[in-house]
Amino acid sequence: MATATLSKFDYEVRDRQGKMVTGQIEADNQAAVAAKLKSMGYAPLKISEVKTSGMQTELKIPGFGDKVKLKDLAIFSRQFATMIGSGLALIRALSILAEQTENSKLRETIEEVRSDIEQGQALSSSLAKHEKVFPKLYIAMVRAGETAGMLDEVLIRVAVMLEADVKLRTKIKSAMTYPVIVFVMAILLSTVMLIFIVPVFADMFADMGADLPMLTQMLVTLSGFITSWLGILTYIVIPTVLWQVYKRVRATEKGRFALDVMKLKVPVFGILFHKIALTRFARNLSTLMAAGVPILQALEITADTVNNGPISEAIKDVQDSVRQGESMNSPLSRHEIFPPMVVQMIAVGEETGNVDGMLEKVSDFYDTEVEAMTESLTALMEPLMIGVIGGIVGGMVIALYMPMFKIFEVIGDAA
Repeated sequence: MATATLSKFDYEVRDRQGKMVTGQIEADNQAAVAAKLKSMGYAPLKISEVKTSGMQTELKIPGFGDKVKLKDLAIFSRQFATMIGSGLALIRALSILAEQTENSKLRETIEEVRSDIEQGQALSSSLAKHEKVFPKLYIAMVRAGETAGMLDEVLIRVAVMLEADVKLRTKIKSAMTYPVIVFVMAILLSTVMLIFIVPVFADMFADMGADLPMLTQMLVTLSGFITSWLGILTYIVIPTVLWQVYKRVRATEKGRFALDVMKLKVPVFGILFHKIALTRFARNLSTLMAAGVPILQALEITADTVNNGPISEAIKDVQDSVRQGESMNSPLSRHEIFPPMVVQMIAVGEETGNVDGMLEKVSDFYDTEVEAMTESLTALMEPLMIGVIGGIVGGMVIALYMPMFKIFEVIGDAA
């Protein structure tokens, strides 16, 4: 038997306090909508069916407007916590948030969550249906907040955690953006010179019939290759193939682990990536434990969300040891990826019964370290990358003018 398609209805109602509330709901007909609204304690004022047609189909471009960012989640969590703390019912709070949020994907998700709660589902159970929007860590904390009856406090913790993660990612981008831009500029400048400038000099050198210095000959040969069909295909195909290979490798568990190991061994930046991973480990585990999530589940979620293979493997080893009755600091000390300071802080936390507090201090410490290191790297990279561009462009200019110097010497000797 085919399932009947539900229609969408816009509604305007008054709540028990006399305030106007608007929203959208799915039902079989207007009578069903009115009955549902009355059961929720609302006084229906206006109910109208949403008309859809082929001309009204919303245009969606893949990759645009269909992704919920951490910043969106942080704002949603803080507003949600404020509304619940003020005494608003979940359904009313979600209705208001659905109207206020600017992200279309998040708005759609909030409306679906609200519909699930209207049908009697728990908030955490509904959020678990949308793992692409709400991370595993988020869902676990909401479930813990529901169990402990402190949902508003947990949502504030979630908001603080997400805001800290957004700030951390901003720091990473600030450290990586400048060298990437300069590297791209160096490639573009070199390409422009090889395609448009070097051939002009090459024709002039050919007319002179003079022997070219080795550096100039190499530059002319490279220019000829770049401007050929084979060179153009190579210029396009090789980066595309390398990118596809990277994506394939990154899609596998072993590939991600190998890439994470390589990232940690990169000179200078490897230290930064290590500190970032330690920050995320300490913050996530601290937030989960403070929210009342059981230690084994907290370790499992942290291992899944730390975004670093070696640290994730180490956390899983810690989880196995804790399951067998050991303390956290003992298995942590067996992994070199965790500095002694981290192990000692956790040991003190276990002795004093304040592990989440000590982890928060570890997170704050590495946050400061990451900020200081990104500032140092940015200051160091600026003159270094300018020197790289100057070296590339200057080397090409010198190579082009070397034959002219030789010709001038020949003319001078003949005179």
